[in-house]
Amino acid sequence: MADTNASGPTCLERLKSYVKTSKGLMLASEIVISFIIIICYAASSAGGFSTLAICEMIFAMVFFGIFMMELDKQFLMVNWMWSDLFRAGIGAVLYIITSLICVIGGSGDGARIAGGVFGLIAGLLFAYDTYTIFLQIKATRQHTAAATDDRV
Repeated sequence: MADTNASGPTCLERLKSYVKTSKGLMLASEIVISFIIIICYAASSAGGFSTLAICEMIFAMVFFGIFMMELDKQFLMVNWMWSDLFRAGIGAVLYIITSLICVIGGSGDGARIAGGVFGLIAGLLFAYDTYTIFLQIKATRQHTAAATDDRV
């Protein structure tokens, strides 16, 4: 009989090994905190704010799957680093804005305030992710010196 594991690591093994990396841990924590925010906003009277958390959780899951399965190395027509930078940057800004709205205007609704506080934490987490992605892009960019010609 043929060995089924001879072709490569299974999906569960890739998941375990990717979560141990810094980028995998960052994306997993973004997914978890977005899920917590969805629960808080769903329990509040202003459930419409959960739309942002749902979208950001789905985007983080998609990028987690792409990076975990190393599909970013197969589909080279998309610049995954810049796409991830925009995802994290937009998520940070939107989380901070909606969370401030919820915390400031959520008097009497404890679940809305809790969602706002977790949203502020998520905004900081997404901002840190944006910063680390920016540093990676900056490190991978190669600068070449411009040719100078002394003859004018």
